Amino acid sequence: MMNTLKKLAAVISIAAVSAGVWANQTVTVGASATPHAVILEHIKPELAKQGIDLKIKIYSDYVQPNTQLVSKKLDANYFQYRPFLNDFNAKTKSNLVPVVPVHIEPFLLYSSKITNLKQLKDGATVAIPSDPVNGGRGLLLLAKLNLITLKPGFKQLALPTDKLLSVRDIASNPKKLKIKELDSAMLPRTLSQVDLAALNCNYVLEAKLDIKKSLYIESGQDGKNIWAEYLVVRPGDQKKPEIQKVAKALNSDSTRQFIKQHFKGEIYTAF
Repeated sequence: MMNTLKKLAAVISIAAVSAGVWANQTVTVGASATPHAVILEHIKPELAKQGIDLKIKIYSDYVQPNTQLVSKKLDANYFQYRPFLNDFNAKTKSNLVPVVPVHIEPFLLYSSKITNLKQLKDGATVAIPSDPVNGGRGLLLLAKLNLITLKPGFKQLALPTDKLLSVRDIASNPKKLKIKELDSAMLPRTLSQVDLAALNCNYVLEAKLDIKKSLYIESGQDGKNIWAEYLVVRPGDQKKPEIQKVAKALNSDSTRQFIKQHFKGEIYTAF
C-alpha cells in the first residue's frame, strides 16, 4: 500500500509539474513596432488565459525577424507579406511558411515639399525602398500614376509568386526622375532630402506622420491578400497547438474590432 501511495504521489507530482510547464508556455514572436506589436499586445491577455505567455520582440528592420526565426531564436514572426517571404525563402533556401493573414497596410506616396503630384518637377528625387519587394511595389505605384513606364510583362502582382521588378525594368522615365533606393526604415527620416517617397505604412505610423497628408494611398486591398501581413513560422510549426492558439487569437472578432477601433481606418483587416 505504501509503495502504491508513493507511486501515486509521484504521478500526481509529475502531472502538476507538466501542468505548470504548460500553463507558462512561452511563444516568442518577432514583429515591427506598429501596427504588428500593438496588435500582438492586444491578444496577450486572451492567450494568457489559454496558458500561453506571449513574448514580443520588436525589430526596426525587415531582415532580422526572418533570420532569427530560421535560427530558432523566435517561434514565429509577424511583419511581412507573402511576396517578401517568397523572396527571402528563395534567396536563403529557407522554407518559412505563412500561417494566417492578419492585416493589410496601405503603401503611400508622401512628400514634405509638394502637396500634389502635379507639382512634381522634372528631375525630382524620388525615394523608394531598397529591398526588391517593397522597391518593386514602389515602382509599380509610380507606373500606375504614369510617372514612369515599365518594360513589357511587368504589372500589378496577381500572385505572391509573380516576378518582382527593379529600376532596371523601367522602360521610360519622361520626367527624368532620380530614383533613390533607401532602407525602408530610413525613408520617413529623409523626407526633407527628397521630393517624394514611397513609404511602407508601418514606418509612417512609427514616425507619426499624418497619413491623410499622403499624396497617394495604395490600399493593397486586392481581394487576394497578396499584400496582407502574415503570422509566419518554420515548416511544420504551423500545426503546433500553441501556434494555432496565436493564429486563432490574431484572427478573432476581438482583434478585428481592435484593428478597426484603434487604427481608425489607417490599416485594414485581412480576415
